[in-house]
Amino acid sequence: MGEKVVAGGFDLSDRQRYRRKLHECLEGLGRLLAEKRFDRPRNLMGLEIELNLVGSDGLPRMMNGQVLERIASPDFQTELGMFNLEVNILPHRLDGRVFDQLAEELRTGLGYAHRQAAEVDAGVVMIGVLPTLTQDDLVSANLSDVDRYMLLNEQIMMARGEDFTLDIEGVERLSCTAASIVPEAACTSVQLHLQVTPARFADVWNAAQVVTAVQIALGANSPFLLGRELWRESRPPLFTQATDTRPPELQAQGVRPRTWFGERWIGSAYELFEENLRFFPALLPICDEEEPLRVLAAGGVPGLREMVLHNGTVYRWNRPVYAVADGMPHLRVENRVLPAGPTVTDVIANAAFYYGLVRTLADDPRPLWHRMSFATAEANFDEACRRGIDARLRWPQRGRSGGLATVPAVRLVLDELLPLAAAGLDAWGVEAVDRDRYLGVIEQRCRGRVNGASWQVDTYHRALESGLGRDAALAAMARRYSELMHGGTPVHDWPTGLPGPSGAPAAERSVGSPRT
Repeated sequence: MGEKVVAGGFDLSDRQRYRRKLHECLEGLGRLLAEKRFDRPRNLMGLEIELNLVGSDGLPRMMNGQVLERIASPDFQTELGMFNLEVNILPHRLDGRVFDQLAEELRTGLGYAHRQAAEVDAGVVMIGVLPTLTQDDLVSANLSDVDRYMLLNEQIMMARGEDFTLDIEGVERLSCTAASIVPEAACTSVQLHLQVTPARFADVWNAAQVVTAVQIALGANSPFLLGRELWRESRPPLFTQATDTRPPELQAQGVRPRTWFGERWIGSAYELFEENLRFFPALLPICDEEEPLRVLAAGGVPGLREMVLHNGTVYRWNRPVYAVADGMPHLRVENRVLPAGPTVTDVIANAAFYYGLVRTLADDPRPLWHRMSFATAEANFDEACRRGIDARLRWPQRGRSGGLATVPAVRLVLDELLPLAAAGLDAWGVEAVDRDRYLGVIEQRCRGRVNGASWQVDTYHRALESGLGRDAALAAMARRYSELMHGGTPVHDWPTGLPGPSGAPAAERSVGSPRT
């Protein structure tokens, strides 16, 4: 959705022309694939992180415009809510010391943004869902003042025809309504991009779908929403409901939601783009002047802008991306599963684990998706969102016997997946020092059974036990989280509890120690 759009109404002719252009784009994509016009393998990856603006009191600050003016860097952009920013890291080759390079770039950029925000009594926090958000924060008045967001809100609300219902039952239950898409802004994520050739795309996408559950189990960081303790990773149900264009009648008919895990393994990238056109009506029927088939006939490379725009309004957890860089088209898998945070080290560790594991699984001559149903992968994703680090996943057994076994996610990672991730990073050409450092963070998370969500929950409950009320406990936890996040120590080494009068954590316990 990065393209600039201009707010305005649409009539029937706009939608008819847009549908025609979408099908021309799809035909153009098919021709580019058939003619093998895509970029050669370059092992490129990219990273985006959505951020929250938070005051020294732990509460959200609705001032992304002011903060962006102070930052004055094209690496930072607006996001949906006025309490959001996004930082984009330029593409890097997946080799050498890439992960330490990424970590240094992120620390430098986030540190600078945090200092600029502090001048207007705000700060930058990486956290999946800010626990101090209230219903009064998630209203249309706090939508960022950007045409594309206003237009998207208008079109989704028109398609739905009524307020959104947010109904999530976890440890507690949240049930409320919203009159705009702004609750979606509560979801802040890390997006991992991987450029792949068309021949490799299906294997990489299928592998990414398999590992979504493991990513969430290890990286969950969103246990609270609007003052309620819900799932360990509450972003997926929230995002699904906050972007749902279906009124109840269409939901009852089984119409697919726009936030979608998918429903089958694929054989090509084309299948995903074709499904997006076949299943989902256009939200933003904005036509470009380019005629993609004429561009192709003249030997050029079309931008396929209508398809790109439409693709940005279908929220797959692993999204196919078409783009043109330096006159050459390429494909990417955009992994959108992980929440932001807790620290730069944790974010980079999550990325290293993902890129390494996907490489090995995509190279496997006996791929996991031939031994696991798509429905099992989706059920694993749901289980991981609900239980986080304590999830138990259905996974193919090693050896000739086959079949699935139910295993704790942490045991699966320690016994089977960490070695596969290490082998994948070796295959990329990542240096051993980077490989061992960042996969070591994943190992320690598993051994301590700790991630951002478990730390938040433990610290919140200790605050309640100390006598704080619910709102005060969430605010105190958010302040402590921000302090530790900027300290940079990975979350498995964070002490639980709040600082006592002397500054030492009250009832201190290292979260990295195993729980009894």
